[in-house]
Amino acid sequence: MKDQLEYAGVLKQALKTFVLNADGELATALEKYSADRSRQWSVTNLQGVDRSELAIDMFLTEGRVSNQSVLDIFIQHQPELTQADRALIKGWENAFNGLFAVVRVEAERYELMNWLTEKRYWVRPNGAQLAAELARFRPGEIVITRLLPIVADEWTISGPLMLLGKLGKPKLAVAIGNFKNWFPNHLYGDAPELLAEAWNSVERLHHDFVDFFGGDRLTLSGHDLNRRLNEYQAAITQRRLAEVGLDGSKSLQELATQAGITEADMAESMEALGEDGRQVSRLMKNEQTVKMVMPSISLPDDFRRAAAVTVFVHPRWGQMFLNDYVRLTQLLDATDAESLTKLDKMTQKYLQEDGANAYIWQCLAQENPAPLIASLRRVLDRPELTLADLNEVLVQAAKPLEPSLPEIASVPLHLHNLFQKALQEVGQGASKKKSKGPRKQKIGFAV
Repeated sequence: MKDQLEYAGVLKQALKTFVLNADGELATALEKYSADRSRQWSVTNLQGVDRSELAIDMFLTEGRVSNQSVLDIFIQHQPELTQADRALIKGWENAFNGLFAVVRVEAERYELMNWLTEKRYWVRPNGAQLAAELARFRPGEIVITRLLPIVADEWTISGPLMLLGKLGKPKLAVAIGNFKNWFPNHLYGDAPELLAEAWNSVERLHHDFVDFFGGDRLTLSGHDLNRRLNEYQAAITQRRLAEVGLDGSKSLQELATQAGITEADMAESMEALGEDGRQVSRLMKNEQTVKMVMPSISLPDDFRRAAAVTVFVHPRWGQMFLNDYVRLTQLLDATDAESLTKLDKMTQKYLQEDGANAYIWQCLAQENPAPLIASLRRVLDRPELTLADLNEVLVQAAKPLEPSLPEIASVPLHLHNLFQKALQEVGQGASKKKSKGPRKQKIGFAV
């Protein structure tokens, strides 16, 4: 195995040298890929790792030039490669970024679990890691890195490491949220079935929204929208319960009794899954209906107080909420100097805010192309700007042209449980500190 690992390292170095010494289209593709990653990581505040080295390592296995992968180009330019060499290199297309927990340590190898998918891997270091880094590879350590396949059931570390320490649930939830921001295309990099299921959930939510509201865009006052969203959730919850044969008008206790399940049976089952049986007991004794047990949708206060909130839904971009979209469209129709000044300020704001993603800009460009481009010309001081340049402007403003998995997508059960427990721990900690008096430091996390 050691010889295979060393040989794989030789091939990987040959690949890297080939790419770094290339010119023409391959060099241009590497430069663009690295610039895009650097821009994204700057916006999402990726720290603690050599960004340049990481971008190069990722480009080696996932970069493309026209319709060809970098790996295929390398293979074509190395006629001396054996069939086994070619198969090994092609297998590197399966390399992926992950957030791993060290599960077990054996001689010269480690068992890692990808926290995003719960899949496990036997991983061998390849000599590129520092002794101090490997010394921290102990059970419970959390590490963000890339894995590269060597042989069946054996992987190696590819590129730089980010060691995060042994994290409690709240900090682990934060780390997962950060990972999603840093590597959105690798969220379920080793589990395409989970990724497909998540995307399907976004599409289904889009269909549900359109069925209920009659369209993929809605503008209401914040108060009315909040009320309508709760009606929408109640209708969707009822539909989901009906699909699995449950009556939403009954309590959990009634449903369990109807199914012949006792409270003790339910608590025992939940304890086996790591849940608190006492919590299950409280839910079983609660006379609220199943629908009432479900959490309700609630807009943030600033949105609920807004005169007009516009909701966009899309099968890929998900759901987007803007509380000034109506005002923007009104300004796009204006021609007086004062309104144009206000329009330009809003255009600048939309370029800077994450909430106005590429899809929102595409909608604006489709419906108000001339005044939008005129405003961009003034804001960017580019009098020659045309509609054809809009994508370039969006990329420069760090707005991806393709959607990453939206926040509304479903998540695997183990991640859902982790986030819920993390929230509970944060809430309990906040309650304890509140009871001791006000503190200056705020506690919380976002995923």
